[in-house]
Amino acid sequence: MDIHIAPVDLKKAYRLINHGPTVLVSARHEGVVNVMAAAWACALDFSPPKLTVVIDKNTRTRALVEKSGSFVIQIPTVAQALLTHTVGTHSLSEEPDKLEKSGVQLFTMENSDLPLVAGCSAWLACKLIPEPHNQATYDLFIGEVTAAWADTRVYKNGHWDFDNADPCWRSLHYIAGGQFYAIGESIHV
Repeated sequence: MDIHIAPVDLKKAYRLINHGPTVLVSARHEGVVNVMAAAWACALDFSPPKLTVVIDKNTRTRALVEKSGSFVIQIPTVAQALLTHTVGTHSLSEEPDKLEKSGVQLFTMENSDLPLVAGCSAWLACKLIPEPHNQATYDLFIGEVTAAWADTRVYKNGHWDFDNADPCWRSLHYIAGGQFYAIGESIHV
């Protein structure tokens, strides 16, 4: 395990996505792994922690999530902008070597076989809460966060520390047409 990766208290897991970043969704089923980008993800509940993410019907990742009943939400960094755009615009169905071509490196955490994307700033392991109507009608998936981790170079003491971290650790926020913004400076009131 990377020495900079530390567990995040599940009571504070919502903080990992509360700032509205673009996320990477990864899943594995029967030896098939995929990673996709998603711009619509948000915290839903505190206890137990839950989140939502929109996963289109046409994605291979969706089938893996539905079949396995689990997935990972991770927060990519500015350093991963090209990787994020590539996994978000290429399909595993059309390109079986999508992950290799995209430069995705995967790892697992102890006592888990979920595929986590290396180099991200945070990871939230989720158990799917099946909601067939929401999934079919709105492509909306609900996950209960069962474990969370963050990179201590940018997340400390239960808070993001983008101001003091190298700018390459800033989170991505997707606009359209391959354009992202990096999170800006903090404002304290």
